[in-house]
Amino acid sequence: MAITGGLLIGAAAVILLSLAGRVAGVSGILWGALTEQATHLWRWLFLFGLIAGGALAHQLLGLPIPSPQSLPTSWAVIAGLLVGLGTKLGNGCTSGHGVCGIGFNSGRSAVATVTFMASGIATVFVLRHVLGAPL
Repeated sequence: MAITGGLLIGAAAVILLSLAGRVAGVSGILWGALTEQATHLWRWLFLFGLIAGGALAHQLLGLPIPSPQSLPTSWAVIAGLLVGLGTKLGNGCTSGHGVCGIGFNSGRSAVATVTFMASGIATVFVLRHVLGAPL
């Protein structure tokens, strides 16, 4: 299942680059959709496809929709703000750096991706083993 998802993400990135000359960096696409003129319909379609594709896969494969964690909403808000800050400081997100940047042999993207992954691993370790949060 994961290999299929990875192949579809890679294919979408290649198609977007080939047809529109755009890198499939989701944070940049979202920011552009929210701040630029409405003439960029492709951004909204791309974002819709991310959500609809996941929902469709769950429906077709009969997979349950994951239930929300029992963590406080404030944690999700803080996490979202930290992710937004990280994408701003890192000039992109995991999709832009990890999928597209590494594909372009960008050293900066490789460093950014290693930093994202290390931060995620450290966060899960602290939440689960230090704070005892259920994940």
